[in-house]
Amino acid sequence: MNFTESDIVRQLRDTLERFVEKEMPRNLVADWDKANYFPRDVFMKLAELGVMGLTVPEEYGGAGRDILTTMIVIEELSRRSLAVSVPYIMAACYAGMNIEECGSETQKRELLPRVVDGSLIFAYGWTEPDVGADLASVKTRAERIGDHVRINGTKRFCSGAEISDYIYTLVRTGPAEDRYRNLSLVLVPPTTPGVTITPIEGLGMKGAETTDVIFEDVEVPAQNIMGGEAGWNAGWQMIVGSGLDVEKLEVAAIAVGIARAAVDDAWNYARERTQFGKPVVNYQSIQHKLAQMKTELHAARLTLYHAAWMANERQSCAVETSMAKLFATEAAKSVALECQTILGAYGYVKDYDAERYVRDALLLPIIGGSSAIQKNNIFKWSNMQM
Repeated sequence: MNFTESDIVRQLRDTLERFVEKEMPRNLVADWDKANYFPRDVFMKLAELGVMGLTVPEEYGGAGRDILTTMIVIEELSRRSLAVSVPYIMAACYAGMNIEECGSETQKRELLPRVVDGSLIFAYGWTEPDVGADLASVKTRAERIGDHVRINGTKRFCSGAEISDYIYTLVRTGPAEDRYRNLSLVLVPPTTPGVTITPIEGLGMKGAETTDVIFEDVEVPAQNIMGGEAGWNAGWQMIVGSGLDVEKLEVAAIAVGIARAAVDDAWNYARERTQFGKPVVNYQSIQHKLAQMKTELHAARLTLYHAAWMANERQSCAVETSMAKLFATEAAKSVALECQTILGAYGYVKDYDAERYVRDALLLPIIGGSSAIQKNNIFKWSNMQM
């Protein structure tokens, strides 16, 4: 793997940096965070840059599948606000990647161009009150009623349901004892009669509010089954494909973005803050903290980029994506807390972004498969290879 970024990637970074400074200034981001607000106008301007199409083949209007560059976009946006980066993931990854990999040809033709132009966002309706990592145990049920599918059940921690166009819903479509062979994925518009969405107030990740979603005799056309007729009872194969690997990388990319922001803010503050007649950056204890933060960020970025490159090459990378998710998210938490320490009391108040970095970073080792789950995965898959 060549770690030298191409001219195209460097130009994209420059474009995104300018976009962030112009469209996502710190004062607006603070308002979004406070109001738990999704800035759709900014999101649509982002779509005009063409970055939504990085997961969409050219034949459907996209730029072609480029997982590494997609992660770089997530990283650059997450440096400033998850209120934009998470909806970007919901569009480019949740919608774009899943439709491209699992959709029928009709679904690809109809939906992928909407990913590219920013008019299609998916929310994941996978976990439930009693189901987290063990997705094969979902209890939400779906049955065929003529040319429709009827759904009953409850989903929990369904982030972004209210701003989505479809809830990408994992349902049981046969006897529970068959477990892996009777699961399907169905596209459910959140405005469908019988869908009730209730917000869950969380500590961080504002802008794509997490929710409970209740389905009570919700009916959608059978054409909303992901993969068409062939997708009925084939949901497990869809969620354990490369989609789960890339989901881990998406969270790792958020982590790298937050860690970058925390390192930059801590470094700038240490240069500007004077105590006992000199900037605090001159004190060795602060220098060591900054050095450790910089090292953790660098290592997190390398593990992310390597795993993303493997995923883009369609290589087997379950171990590498789990390692990237584990290391990057734990590093982001460590770096954010250290940034808060360097800023002292200022790192605790709302006037500074450091407290938001901490709130957001604390979530990352939990979502997309907890750190404990990633360790299980790393051991299990490595043990099989040895």
